[in-house]
Amino acid sequence: MTSSASAPPTPLSLAESAYETLRDRLIMLAIAPGEPIHEGRLMEELAMGRTPVREALKRLESDHLVISYPRRGTFASPVDITELSKVSEVRRALEPYAARRAAELRGGEAAGRIAEALDALRGARIGTDGSPQGLMAADLRVHRLIYAATGNDYLEETLRRFDDLVTRIWCLVLDRLPDIAGHVAEHVDLLEAVLDGRADDAERLSAAHVASFERALREVL
Repeated sequence: MTSSASAPPTPLSLAESAYETLRDRLIMLAIAPGEPIHEGRLMEELAMGRTPVREALKRLESDHLVISYPRRGTFASPVDITELSKVSEVRRALEPYAARRAAELRGGEAAGRIAEALDALRGARIGTDGSPQGLMAADLRVHRLIYAATGNDYLEETLRRFDDLVTRIWCLVLDRLPDIAGHVAEHVDLLEAVLDGRADDAERLSAAHVASFERALREVL
């Protein structure tokens, strides 16, 4: 493992912190689709000035997580289930490639964090309270770690955006999805393959995971 793999993370800027906080709330539907976004309330809640909050909202709009209307304000974007086919098409192509690339690099600079996530998954702890929302947050974290392990910023950003959008669809029907814990547990073999450098296995397991994800989702839509 390289020394950079265990280096402490760089402190986030105020705008980046606001962006990550709001992004995850929007993805997990803690901010409901269509809900108005009040800058003043966010400034007070996040203890930040107007500039970092506005910078965060601009980024979230480019991520298709919020939408702004002239003279009306900013709102959480609706969850468009009809976009599932388009999103899934991209994920079926890129997710397995990202897993292969991550395995070729044996996790790269994300190897330390991947090992920690794997230990948690093996111990059935996964860093959650066992709630469906906690399980989905764990799933989201694993995907982001694999994207980071590719060493390709463009691929990471592209896949993160698509995974964020499809996770919102998951959260919309979370109460109807069976065996979420089993879905998240599929990551154990995948993360082992990444850290072991087994690129073929990582690619195959990722493709199977994306397929089972889409199949389970379509069964309840």
